Amino acid sequence: MSRWLRAGLPLLVFLLIAFFLLKGLDRNPREIPSALLNRAAPTGALANLSPLEGFEHPLQFQELSGQVWMLNVWGSWCSGCQIEHPLLNHMAQERLLPIVGLAWKDAPAQSKQWLSRLGNPYATVLMDLQGKAAIEWGVYGAPETFLIDKTNTVRFKHVGPLTAEVIDRQLRPMIERLKQ
Repeated sequence: MSRWLRAGLPLLVFLLIAFFLLKGLDRNPREIPSALLNRAAPTGALANLSPLEGFEHPLQFQELSGQVWMLNVWGSWCSGCQIEHPLLNHMAQERLLPIVGLAWKDAPAQSKQWLSRLGNPYATVLMDLQGKAAIEWGVYGAPETFLIDKTNTVRFKHVGPLTAEVIDRQLRPMIERLKQ
C-alpha cells in the first residue's frame, strides 16, 4: 500500500494543481467583481476634487440625485481610453445620460489637450491627481466605467474600454430600465 501511496500522492497533487490552473484559465480578467455593485456610490470622494479648468461645468452632485448617470475613469496616457472615447462622444450627443469624467493621475495640461483634440463627452471633468478618489471607487486601472442609478446606487461596472457591443447589449438596456 505504501508503494501505491508513494506513486499516487504526487499524481494526485499534480492533478489538483492542473485542475485549478485550468479553472483559472476560464476566468475573464475583465470581469472583476466590484464591492460597490448594488451599494451607495462614494460620491463624497468626488465632491472634493477640482474640476479641470476650462472644462468645468457648474454641475453639483446634488443635481445628479434622482438621475441615472455614469462615471468614466480615464487618462490622456491611456490607450484604452482613446479606443472608447468616440463611443462616449456618441453617447453624449444622444443625451442618453450625464457622464462625469474622472481624469485619473493625469496632468491637467495633457487632459485639456486630449479633450480639445478628441472632444469632450463629459458633463463635468474632475481631476484625481493623486488617485485617492479612484481608490474609493475601487478602480484597478483606466478606463473603468460605473453606472449609477437614481438612488445613487452603483448598478454596473465595466473594466477596460467600452465597446459598441457592451453599450448596446448591456449598458443601454440597463440605462433605459433604470430611467423608468
